[in-house]
Amino acid sequence: MLEPVKFSTYHGGARRKEEGLVDFSASLNPYPPEWLDEMFERARKISGRYPYYGELEEGLSELVGEPITVTAGITESLYLLGILALRDRKVIVPAHTYGEYERVARIFGAEVIKGPNDPEGLSQLVEKDSIVFFCNPNNPDGRFYRERDLKPLLDAVGDKNALLVLDEAFIDFVEKPESPESENVVKLRTFTKSYGLPGIRVGYVVGFDQAFRSVRMPWAIGSVGVAFLEFLLEDRFQHLKGTMPLIWREKRRIEKALGVRSDANFFIKYVGDAKKTVEELKKKGILVRDCASFGLPQYVRFSVRKPEENDKLIEALAAFVTTTEGNGKKI
Repeated sequence: MLEPVKFSTYHGGARRKEEGLVDFSASLNPYPPEWLDEMFERARKISGRYPYYGELEEGLSELVGEPITVTAGITESLYLLGILALRDRKVIVPAHTYGEYERVARIFGAEVIKGPNDPEGLSQLVEKDSIVFFCNPNNPDGRFYRERDLKPLLDAVGDKNALLVLDEAFIDFVEKPESPESENVVKLRTFTKSYGLPGIRVGYVVGFDQAFRSVRMPWAIGSVGVAFLEFLLEDRFQHLKGTMPLIWREKRRIEKALGVRSDANFFIKYVGDAKKTVEELKKKGILVRDCASFGLPQYVRFSVRKPEENDKLIEALAAFVTTTEGNGKKI
């Protein structure tokens, strides 16, 4: 009676049997907030009641400077978008990017069109009332596109009355970021990455707040998510201001040591056989991401972690990856 959806995707992050490894496969801030223990204690106190968070949502809107909709990470916002707009629409997705765009589009019966990874190339595929997904900085290569680079795509969605869904999950890791303003753009953001808390599903949507609020589940983020928002509003992004320079310093060191380049907190590197490389690195206590699910089976992706952990990664990769073919190559 109920048939499973046939399209699936694979995500990074250690599974239970991999928990003893140093996890470079999930692109997270390696420095947790100092108030983490206090946050969990507050969540325990909240757990005895329904976790309403309307006032916190308004507070976050003021902090961000725009009306927002709190969601259980970016993933929930994609499903809300499916309810609102994806059914029977043409959806344009870059060839090498986050797999949930295509998966959610297919779940809601959209026609998926694969295009190039650059904004100008995607702009040529925009049709009337279509929806375009674009991750900036992109996952898995970490390239960040400035507003001037996005202009062809922004112009195209404006001219065709289309919608650009701009996934800015990693924008906090970009030095001197910028984000375009447009009536034809909805922006998806999350705290999962920048606060290093993937188990706490809290993100938000910028744009179309009344529409997104009308279809989301009640109490979607739970008591831990509510406690996180309370501390976040007290913190006012000071944790990010303190930890991002540490990540940027290590990022530059990895770039120099391994001949890679990224605008985000992760890299891809050509290794020839990603599956084999992942297994070899596991033997050395390191977990990296196989990029086969991105359509790049010759690449691995790894994040920036603390200095002593990065030392271990650099040494391990240098020990058996001798070729730099494909590094820096546009995907």
